[in-house]
Amino acid sequence: MTAPQPRYRRAVALPLGMALTTALAFLPGATASAADVPGTVAGVTGAVNDVLASAAADDGTALSYVVNVRPGHGPSQQIKKAIAEAGGTIVTSYDQIGVIVVHSSNADFAKTVRKVKGVESAGNTRNAPLPAQSTTDLGTPRALSATEVAAAEAKAAAGQDPLESLQWDLPAIKADKAHEKSLGSSKVTVAVIDTGVDDTHPDIAPNFDRAASVNCVTGKPDTADGAWRPSASESPHGTHVAGEIAAAKNGVGMTGVAPGVKVAGIKVSTTAGYFYTEAVVCGFMWAATHGVDVTNNSYYTDPWYFNCKNDPDQKALVDAVGRASRYAEKKGSVNVAAAGNENYDLAADEITDPVSPNDGTPSDRVIDPSKCLDIPTQLPGVVTVAATGAKGIKSSFSNHGLGVIDIAAPGGDSTAYQKPEAPATSGLILGTLPGGKWGYMAGTSMASPHVAAVVALIKSTHPHASPALVKTLLYAEADAMPCTDPYDINSDGKIDAVCEGTKNYNGFYGWGTADALDAVTK
Repeated sequence: MTAPQPRYRRAVALPLGMALTTALAFLPGATASAADVPGTVAGVTGAVNDVLASAAADDGTALSYVVNVRPGHGPSQQIKKAIAEAGGTIVTSYDQIGVIVVHSSNADFAKTVRKVKGVESAGNTRNAPLPAQSTTDLGTPRALSATEVAAAEAKAAAGQDPLESLQWDLPAIKADKAHEKSLGSSKVTVAVIDTGVDDTHPDIAPNFDRAASVNCVTGKPDTADGAWRPSASESPHGTHVAGEIAAAKNGVGMTGVAPGVKVAGIKVSTTAGYFYTEAVVCGFMWAATHGVDVTNNSYYTDPWYFNCKNDPDQKALVDAVGRASRYAEKKGSVNVAAAGNENYDLAADEITDPVSPNDGTPSDRVIDPSKCLDIPTQLPGVVTVAATGAKGIKSSFSNHGLGVIDIAAPGGDSTAYQKPEAPATSGLILGTLPGGKWGYMAGTSMASPHVAAVVALIKSTHPHASPALVKTLLYAEADAMPCTDPYDINSDGKIDAVCEGTKNYNGFYGWGTADALDAVTK
């Protein structure tokens, strides 16, 4: 068993060990095994400046907890007293949904508090002590070289941004045709709940919504200017996602799927790359109260890939994130999430999860994915997105499952499996990178923002539509895609995944491939 590593939405596993090594697909020490995929891992060092300075300052064993009580009221004096007596310190409380974030060094804190009248569930959100500093290796995407940028600019057609010729994903969902009708409304905001967004990037700055941006890493909003940005030592994942959604059509770089809408950054991952429950709850609650129309969630909530509701700690995490995502939808947000990159059948009777908890000592857990949930991906109401490659079929790594996958969109694949038509050269997805750069990544992380952007276009066309109606339109307008059968992505004569369902609704593509043109014309 390898040492546990932080996992984003994220690790991309290709058949026969062919690693599609993307920015968040790398594990420390991994190397690329295909010439066209992002390059080698760079060592990254940085202080965790986004964790409460006071947390565990004098006690390295403190953990973070969520305590869930009846929504609509602040914690009662009785519960406050019980938390204090159990050795807990309240960090913040989201009274609208009854979620309290607590720090405690008492190993029995959750067990003790669960017995208190009025506490519906409680559990630790992590297995590693709250850190004061973290050193880690993170993968990096393959950035475009100056030569590649110049070559792409030379191939750009009239009316295209300089790098648009490399974006095979835009015509794949008819976004290029949609842009002839509408770029989307600046009154619509998509929040990227992720590793942070570099709003100084020339393709992001024109559409950035500062008022809807925040740092939520501690579980409590930090609105300091620039707090939503990743540091130089942190992952570029959120910035890449933001560009896919709303890179401006401004004669610079690339074009987003919805280049006229606003994009916000809600930073929820620690410097080490973990997306803990308290941060995710904060992210949804911030979106709910700051006019966000769409949230994009290209991650799973650490440390459990699947959270089993028969475990009291994991149940508390499902409860907390579920309450927050439902509240965001109630307030008008459509929540979109990536399906995951392990080629799992999420409708199977059982799955072996070898990575949980990824901040402790993982073991090979055999779980039932109908009872142990990937959150927020499998939460009710969330739009679950599978990835497709340049040939329009399921990406080799994309999770799938009848009744779980709602819709599909370009997330890229190895060029050896799905090669795009010229002038595009890579089967991966082009996006923005911090520092004014552009580069390639792949994963369901890249598919989800395509759908989030199409949702933003639908909202632009139907500004008064409720989240339920927007989702109905999204699925109705999708281009039906029949099962790929047999699915032998590497042509080795072995079936790599089995698709169940009909042409109009199945486990690989859900209701079909997202359609940006219909989003602005119907």
